Amino acid sequence: MSSENDGAIIILSSPSGAGKTTLVKKLSSIENFEISISYTTRIPRLNEVNGKDYYFVNTNDFNDLIKKNELLEYAEVFSNFYGSSKKKVIDNLKLGKNVIFDIDWQGTKQIKEKKLNFKLISIFILPPSKKTLINRLSERENNNENVINERMKKFETDVKHWVDYDFVVINDELETCFNELKNIITKILNNQLFKIDNKKIQNHVENLLS
Repeated sequence: MSSENDGAIIILSSPSGAGKTTLVKKLSSIENFEISISYTTRIPRLNEVNGKDYYFVNTNDFNDLIKKNELLEYAEVFSNFYGSSKKKVIDNLKLGKNVIFDIDWQGTKQIKEKKLNFKLISIFILPPSKKTLINRLSERENNNENVINERMKKFETDVKHWVDYDFVVINDELETCFNELKNIITKILNNQLFKIDNKKIQNHVENLLS
């Protein structure tokens, strides 16, 4: 059974390039908020540090984690596997830490289906426009057209999963989006109501997909 002193599960998801990883890092600077560091089989990007950004493992080691039931969730994204450590997450929650997840809709679905005895807040991040998203991806991927095209193909699938989340925010300006996230999380942790304009979000998604 959970206790009122336990932490909460806070999930941020988004299409690739919408800025969730930056927002997760900013949220982790708040006292008592901790990032769930995922295992991944992908190659580290420039400046990524093992044990800080991800736990970088090979496919065999990742499969061992699955077989031993050590992952809370896992998914294949762009031909690489990602997964969250069950023990590390549960231990932090029981210590009263709010654990932030930077995962996609597949992992979110798995966590929700487990019906864990911890408060769970799921938030989907949308880009302000398709053009802005392409610009962000171009900057991040050093204008690698193959990578950008691959991510934009998946974008059309990923963005439709906004309906599976408790809240949705549009990341137009980073600080504004960050403050909106903090406002949502603070209200829900304090058992206050927060509503989103579903019609506005639906219209925005339709524009992104047009």
